[in-house]
Amino acid sequence: MDIHVVVSGETVSSIANTYQIAEDSIIYNNQLIYPYTLVVGQALLLSTPDDITPSQTVTTNGYAYPFINSWVLRQTLPYLSRLSVFSYGFTAEGEILPPGIDDNALIAQALENNAAPFLTLTPFDASGQFNNLLISELINNPQAVERLIENLISTVTVKGFQGVDIDFEFVLASDRVTFAEFVANVRSAINAIGYPVTVDLAPKTSDDQTGLLYAGKDYALLGEAADEVLLMTYEWGYTYGPPLAVAPINKVREVVEYALTRIPKEKINLGIPNYGYDWSLPYVRGTTAATTIGNIEAVTIAANNGAVIQFDETAQSPYFTYEKDGIEHEVWFEDARSMQAKFNLVQEYDLHGMGYWQIMRLFRANWLLLANRFNIDKTNPSSV
Repeated sequence: MDIHVVVSGETVSSIANTYQIAEDSIIYNNQLIYPYTLVVGQALLLSTPDDITPSQTVTTNGYAYPFINSWVLRQTLPYLSRLSVFSYGFTAEGEILPPGIDDNALIAQALENNAAPFLTLTPFDASGQFNNLLISELINNPQAVERLIENLISTVTVKGFQGVDIDFEFVLASDRVTFAEFVANVRSAINAIGYPVTVDLAPKTSDDQTGLLYAGKDYALLGEAADEVLLMTYEWGYTYGPPLAVAPINKVREVVEYALTRIPKEKINLGIPNYGYDWSLPYVRGTTAATTIGNIEAVTIAANNGAVIQFDETAQSPYFTYEKDGIEHEVWFEDARSMQAKFNLVQEYDLHGMGYWQIMRLFRANWLLLANRFNIDKTNPSSV
């Protein structure tokens, strides 16, 4: 497949003629909407003849809420090894709190498409709110941990899950070792019924990195405790921060290179964002809040406002600015080029695979490019 960057005056028809391919394939690959307006600087994924045979097999995971659009799910599942259902909470006493929306249909569709459903465990309390205080309360209470593990085994068995993903953020530095022991205990129990346990890691670049997001995540200990890890290599650009690429490849590379000094490559999955942000300018810390947008939506915004899409070569990420109702905006998002850069990193370091946060919006060009570059592992995830 080729990636073509649109220049002024080009149309779907002219590009199809240049590459001797069908117009419909360009429209389909890139989710173009009639009248198929193109944006200068837009990256288009083209289905051109090639003789490349993927040599690397990867595991692909996508996070989804139970209310995901069924059509989007059907379009995406063929490209996933695993589907992480987001999310199961818990109480300080170790009781499991299921999602507010029934997830049985989601689990069934995953199984039908040979994508292993994983139970994602997150510190959501009984009100459905994120509560990181729950983490310390739970893991420092051996009876509560034992009860939680019993409930996890029961839930995994009854619901048909094929793995557990532990997504705990803001672990206290004082709980660094205890948290790793918790992950190891969960792994031992879930392995005993035939399934793996993964853990999500904040994007660190050193052992002694400070901050609530990082201090409680010991890469070496957690890499040993879990079957696999997900590097959460995104959110450099985030809702309340200044306009930046969500996952600048230079920063992502730093995290991967550090992780490889502490965790075997066959355990590492690269986190990939499936979204962008739209900031209003000027940015004011504590006041400005960016709007989360989809990657296809970003191009539509550019088209509707006469913007030209730029590409930051250092971050390997697309961006643009526009003005609407007298307010300046800056948008950073993902396209085929930025995804290609991330795939290159997976291939360069021979990582186990990648995990997408999240798959609620369809980004077809990503999945087509992924399938062109890699063999997708569709085998049972059991590692024991």
